[in-house]
Amino acid sequence: MKVLFVTTEMDDFVRVGGLAAVSAALPRALRLRNDVRIFLPGYQDVIEQLTHIEIIGHCPALAEMPACTIGLASTRDGLPVYVLLCPQLYDRPGNPYGDASGRDWPDNDLRFGRFASAAARLAAGMVDRNWAADLVHANDWQAALVPAYLAWNAVRIPSILTIHNLAYQGLFPKESLRRIGAPENSFHIDGLEFYDKLSFLKGGIVYASHLTTVSETYAREITTPELGCGLEGLLRIRSDAAQLTGILNGIDESWDPQVCAQLAQPFGAGDWEGKRANANYVRQQFGLAVSRGPIFGLVARLVHQKGVDLVLSAADEIIEAGGQIVVTGSGEPHIEQALVEAHRRRPDAIGVALGFNDGQARRIFAGSDFTLMPSRFEPCGLSQMYAQKFGSLPIGHQTGGLAETILDGETGFLFTQPSTESFLGGVRRAFTTFATKDRLNSMRRNAMSRSFSWDISAACYGALYRKALSA
Repeated sequence: MKVLFVTTEMDDFVRVGGLAAVSAALPRALRLRNDVRIFLPGYQDVIEQLTHIEIIGHCPALAEMPACTIGLASTRDGLPVYVLLCPQLYDRPGNPYGDASGRDWPDNDLRFGRFASAAARLAAGMVDRNWAADLVHANDWQAALVPAYLAWNAVRIPSILTIHNLAYQGLFPKESLRRIGAPENSFHIDGLEFYDKLSFLKGGIVYASHLTTVSETYAREITTPELGCGLEGLLRIRSDAAQLTGILNGIDESWDPQVCAQLAQPFGAGDWEGKRANANYVRQQFGLAVSRGPIFGLVARLVHQKGVDLVLSAADEIIEAGGQIVVTGSGEPHIEQALVEAHRRRPDAIGVALGFNDGQARRIFAGSDFTLMPSRFEPCGLSQMYAQKFGSLPIGHQTGGLAETILDGETGFLFTQPSTESFLGGVRRAFTTFATKDRLNSMRRNAMSRSFSWDISAACYGALYRKALSA
């Protein structure tokens, strides 16, 4: 089966969140039985890391979206990657979605309207004379209009839309409809209209053949008013029609502390001296005091969703009980600033490294005893899986993928409400466990023995692809 996997992030080249890890791993797991090809915007980071890009076709201007070129290259292990080359839209500093200060680019409607419309032409065989897709797999709001453009162009190709986080919807003024060449009659309550704005994500939810999200629990949660972000009614209709499926993400097999070259010292289950060596390295790296207490790691995007404020409100109790906190990530400036101020107050007990570095993240998982995940909601989450493989027991809110991947009292701790008091309940249980080494080491062994392979997820997606194609 020929599958066009449309995404705006991929770990090989550019990363903002978990979408990048999924986009690197899932197509590789699928390509054993499918001809899977990636489609990415031509960000500077992407173009610089692809050694040879062959120009294979062009897309004419559409409405206010400029003409563009599509190139074909491949990753080092041979995965084909199509790149949308349009320097005026994608060759910019900052991250894929905004400038260096975190503000969204004002022309994101054009940037991702162009991306989705070009993907639809590529899938239909209108760009590469040697390839057309049997199925399109689009990811998140930036690619959500691919099924819509297919429909508007009367191209009958089945499409899957994966919602990695419903909170990000791609909302723009009504005028954007004209700017991206969408038909005027698509702007209504059963189309792209969302409270008098244009919603890219809603367009995908309406037009895609099938919807998926990244855990079964989150698939249920987004059909409720609490987590449906105003789209729960539409999602409930798709769910009732058996057109919404939750498929849990996996993690890459390189997350193995026995062979990970980025650690201070490799270790396996039972090698607690190796685990301690990594803890000592992390303390030294972050300038923390020598301590026999636990290290609590936080590896996350620093946004409201992740409950960083709950960590800050619990920090005094954690430190008074003998714990230390180590944080890495980037996100909202006011959250970053609050963490920096917390570090200044207690540099002996709170370490902060702003920005994301994969090696740094691995060392924190390896060196920490517990990983903090007080997310208000969490579609899937990857940190809790990475943490368990590295013997760091996650403390997570019982929501989304956290509820499915943390075995409470066996491989980590779950708490029921996104509140400081409920979160501290999980933290206190962790301290009690830390004081009982046999119990702590038993939980570590349980956690490190778990498998979060992509094979199961890939099999589920493969079955869904075949079902969509046969329909």
